[in-house]
Amino acid sequence: MKKYFMGIDNGGSMCKVVIFDAMGTEIASSSLKLKMITAQAGYTERDMDELWQVNCRVIRETIAKAGLGAGEITGIACTGHGKGLYLWGKDDKPCCNGIISTDNRAWMYPEKWNEDGTADRVFEKTYQKIIACQPVSLLCWFKDHKPEILSNIKWIFEVKDYIRFKLTDQAFAELTDYSGSNLLNLRDEKFDRSLMAEFGLEDLFEALPPLKKSTDFCGGVSKRASEETGLKEGTPLAGGMFDIDACAIAMDIVNEDNICVIAGTWSINEYISKQPVVNKSVRMNSLYCIPGYYLIEESSPTSASNYDWFLELFLAEEIARAKELNRNVYHYCDELAATVAPDEQNIIFLPYIFGSNYNPQAKASLVGLDNHHTRSQIIRAVLEGIVFCHMIHLEKLVVNRSKTDAIRLGGGAANSLIWAQIFADVFGLPVEIIETKEIGTLGCAMAATVAAGVYQDLPEAAQHMVKVKCRLEPIAANIPVYEKKLALYKKVSAALEVVWRDFN
Repeated sequence: MKKYFMGIDNGGSMCKVVIFDAMGTEIASSSLKLKMITAQAGYTERDMDELWQVNCRVIRETIAKAGLGAGEITGIACTGHGKGLYLWGKDDKPCCNGIISTDNRAWMYPEKWNEDGTADRVFEKTYQKIIACQPVSLLCWFKDHKPEILSNIKWIFEVKDYIRFKLTDQAFAELTDYSGSNLLNLRDEKFDRSLMAEFGLEDLFEALPPLKKSTDFCGGVSKRASEETGLKEGTPLAGGMFDIDACAIAMDIVNEDNICVIAGTWSINEYISKQPVVNKSVRMNSLYCIPGYYLIEESSPTSASNYDWFLELFLAEEIARAKELNRNVYHYCDELAATVAPDEQNIIFLPYIFGSNYNPQAKASLVGLDNHHTRSQIIRAVLEGIVFCHMIHLEKLVVNRSKTDAIRLGGGAANSLIWAQIFADVFGLPVEIIETKEIGTLGCAMAATVAAGVYQDLPEAAQHMVKVKCRLEPIAANIPVYEKKLALYKKVSAALEVVWRDFN
């Protein structure tokens, strides 16, 4: 009997569910946009009950599209945006809205901890810089601003662990996700009460769920969840993984040859290593879904979500035109951008609508506009600016590596050949794109196959389930053009550094 596996991905903007077979072939998929609540500047939240209902709907739709009986799904795993915070209460209800990884309300806590020495002390255990959207910063914000919420916390979840909890009624903390929270001792691979005490959060130690690995069994679908989703009661769930792990393993990142770049809500740039980078030159080390490896990461909320924002806010005419032509708006805008040569304009776009890789108070900007510039040129400048921000991160990664064979590209940019070519030209490296578009859900499905015993481990699953669709070589003539543009990008961003506080 053929086996099928479901991946569930709750990212910064979408809930996606995809069913795959054991060879990585997509059988059916469905998705819905998730509602973001922005109560004030710097806040990005979502209603946790509404999030669950969206997941139920998308799961049901995907099963129906696949034409499968619920009992034909052999296993399930979840992924989702890392960081952020989803709190479950002692009254068996959400404590408050879930907080998304683009939230910046707690920006002052990392600054304070850098100044008072806390960041240096905890680095010996966490191997990562502290950022505003991590659970540790957000929990301290709640402690200072809404202490009544802390007193009601039963479980501290990341988004995918919350969804798995709703599916199974069993609370677990999956290792890769929590290793990016600054709440986990990476050196010992466990939660650490003394680490929590450094932040004044030791009273919440018991609210951290039991730890599980990505391919561990984490319970079966409950009767209640079965009725709400259409899944068969008892269908097993694997631990799943942090979305940056899910995307990396779905791009066959099983050794140190390639760098993984994900252009989604966040600019994710990463590679795996058997040793963490402890010279503080990179933002984060976390535990990879393959035991024995660390995931070395440089990231910021500066990627394709900025393009979505730009299209929705400024290109209503192009969106309407694409609809008239029954065209995908992204493909339509790609064609406009492709009419512009790399050296045709020097507009600089700073993709800081949700924050910056330099300064948490920075703002998105278009610099260098003139009255002769066209919409096509501005669209291309937006694509280029996002790639330049990825390149800032890449530069920090490559100094810790001896060589890189290629870039494996995922996220929204992987659906655009013009954008992928800009990545290749700016990076000066080949760019490879995986056949499956929804790589986060594929990574989930791979974990589910291992948990079900179909494959021995994730590298074996990758051999059978991952396929490279295409490879783009850098265009030699474009490399020096983009070197000059990147230098200008850095100069513009640095020049504005002194004014960002005045905007808040």
